[in-house]
Amino acid sequence: MLTSRLSPKKSSATQVAARLLFGFSLAGATAIGTSAQAAAPIQKTQASFYRFMVGDYEITALSDGTLDIPAEKLLNGISKEDLRTRLAASFLTDPVVTSVNAYLVNTGKKLVLIDTGAGDTMGKSSGHLIASLVAAGYTPSQVDEVYLTHLHLDHAGGLTRAGKRVFPNAIVRADRKESDYWLSARNAATIQTGKRSFEVAPAALRPYIAAHKFLPFDGNTELSPGISSVASYGHTPGHNAYRVSSKDQQLLVFGDLVHVGAVQFAQPEVTISFDADEKEAEGARRKVFETLAVSRELVAGAHIPFPGIGHLAKDGGVLEYAAGFAVFMIAASGRLTPARQDEALPIR
Repeated sequence: MLTSRLSPKKSSATQVAARLLFGFSLAGATAIGTSAQAAAPIQKTQASFYRFMVGDYEITALSDGTLDIPAEKLLNGISKEDLRTRLAASFLTDPVVTSVNAYLVNTGKKLVLIDTGAGDTMGKSSGHLIASLVAAGYTPSQVDEVYLTHLHLDHAGGLTRAGKRVFPNAIVRADRKESDYWLSARNAATIQTGKRSFEVAPAALRPYIAAHKFLPFDGNTELSPGISSVASYGHTPGHNAYRVSSKDQQLLVFGDLVHVGAVQFAQPEVTISFDADEKEAEGARRKVFETLAVSRELVAGAHIPFPGIGHLAKDGGVLEYAAGFAVFMIAASGRLTPARQDEALPIR
């Protein structure tokens, strides 16, 4: 029963295709040569999910859309000239159109969603995660657990809509340092950075707390069989990556360790003004990079061009991101966003 419940819903596409094929075969005899067809409309959307396997676990990358990062304004530790050179080498311009990715792990017994996108907190170019989830064949009510890398808007904003839980059956997990920081009224009153998150994070978590569906953890923890948190503090006080392990394969979902890959993979010392502690964030990034360069496991990033999957290699002392899949290389540019389908979804 669990396997059936976790499987993407099957449509009657085969039956429909058969009927359409029969109908077209009849119509085609009279249509050919009689009149020109109307021009096909430009869709302006892209595939919003991408599946791959890690051992026996099926991973689905889900697009929440894109955000613009004004790199010259926000990146620290690099000159404007060097920044422009690095962006140009990757065919990018400033502001950098940046993916917002989340990852769904189907273990066969449980559905775990890592991050929830921005919801309605950051404008129309983002907030498409539910549409992507539905396109992938799932519904929000099927999600068993939600693991948050941290509580910034573009990761936790999708937890709620209109004050209600988007994932009604899910237990939400985050590092205790993270939740304590953002839920603190004293911090909200005295800390100047991340003001919006001091509003959004409590609003996102409170419906789950009230329903006894928020369960914080402390640092490195096995949260469910094959999925463990990896403390990587700095970007926020309780930022975590998540390692997914099945058989002899691993995937590290590293959240916001990287915002502009064209710069920070080659220069991990470059930080972003969103970092709560830039020095600690740099240290966490270097530590994870060194680990990944040795382990050669798959890596997935929240702000790597969708689907955000690849490997990290060390070459000549410089860390470089080598795409694990060909589609990574062609998904790096453009403002095409997933077709939005979530308005009609009931939220319980």
